[in-house]
Amino acid sequence: MNLHHLLNARRAAGKPVRVALIGAGKFGSMFLSQVPHTPGLEVPVIVDLDPERAREACRTVGWDAARIAATTFTADAGRATSGAVEVIVEATGNPAVGIRHARAAIAAGKHIVMVNVEADVLAGPLLAEEGRQAGVVYSLAYGDQPALTAEMVDWARATGFRVVAAGKGTKYLPAYHDVTPAEVWSHYGLTAGEAQSAGMNPQMFNSFLDGTKSAIEMAAIANATGLDVPAGGLLFPPCGVDDLPHVMRPHDKGGVLEKSGVVEVVSSLERDGRPVFRDLRWGVYVVLEAPNDYAADCFRQYGLKTDSSGRYAAMYKPYHLIGLELNISILSAALRHEPTGQPHGFRGDVAAVAKRELRAGEMLDGEGGYTVWGKLMPAAASLAAGALPIGLAHKVKLKNAVAHGAVVRWRDVEIDADADAVRTRRAMEQRFGGAQ
Repeated sequence: MNLHHLLNARRAAGKPVRVALIGAGKFGSMFLSQVPHTPGLEVPVIVDLDPERAREACRTVGWDAARIAATTFTADAGRATSGAVEVIVEATGNPAVGIRHARAAIAAGKHIVMVNVEADVLAGPLLAEEGRQAGVVYSLAYGDQPALTAEMVDWARATGFRVVAAGKGTKYLPAYHDVTPAEVWSHYGLTAGEAQSAGMNPQMFNSFLDGTKSAIEMAAIANATGLDVPAGGLLFPPCGVDDLPHVMRPHDKGGVLEKSGVVEVVSSLERDGRPVFRDLRWGVYVVLEAPNDYAADCFRQYGLKTDSSGRYAAMYKPYHLIGLELNISILSAALRHEPTGQPHGFRGDVAAVAKRELRAGEMLDGEGGYTVWGKLMPAAASLAAGALPIGLAHKVKLKNAVAHGAVVRWRDVEIDADADAVRTRRAMEQRFGGAQ
């Protein structure tokens, strides 16, 4: 609770925290909007495939001409690791590119904040270990749900509570798993024209809807906290904030969970499409168990919503502010040398699952696309099944037909075993696959 004080001290000493941003999309733009209002924080380098688009993003979020003129806009990611930059923010969303950027940052002795959860789930445990060995911070991005949930889990454990479940809310119906980019906007209440005029990417937004992004984020949380992954994948139970302690309990206690200590996503829609009362669509939560009768009495005395036993209670944040909150990760890395969450093991994985009957010879198009969605699996089960990670299901050709709803396996695709992302993933599996 002293990041602002520490930042002011750095500013007074004439040593601002200097950041390079890679990827000036929505998340990056939200972060950039806060920079002029955070004295002591500077962004001298912005890397984007379209530097002029990045420059225009800065204008859009309120940067003045002098700040823009003092900033290097480039498509060369190598510029991010040069000079006095302390922290690199990887916000591209491309798993293979994210791995490459993270390793370049670590090799250059720079802290790395991974907005790119896709890369983190593909190989994060290995990248985080490499960062620790190099003496730099590898961190999940505050403002996104994984870091916020990991923080709540840490709070609960540090105060002596047992974590029963943790995760986030989202809008979910089972039929969403098969939705394609051509159909996505109707589920957001938009026309294709309205979405296009707003610069919204249909495949990216479809990855939020079809369950892929939820699976990726829950895998990241499991790997960062040591919580388990549901054996059969996410349940997405409909649940409002008042019912979290009742619904998010183990089966033998009257809830929906297979056991205590798991990640899970709650839906803001009932299965018939009606809205859930007091939903948590934009927020995160942790359900905790009182360790003794005295603590349970305190739950009641201080107004916590509990289950009927009084032993289970929930804490939640109703909203997350995405890139507007990213400074917390950056300053934590630079000033405290601490991550806002990072993977320490390989507990959760996200497998590619066919959205329809897929034929041999077809090309997979990755997260949110027309061919596959991402299903959360325990890492051990994913490895045993030879499941193809969703992060590698981009522009790869099928060798075998895959049934609708079936997991795509490594053996089903033509893949370049020498590609950097593939080799990194295989190295991560060998290093962490036996340590569940």
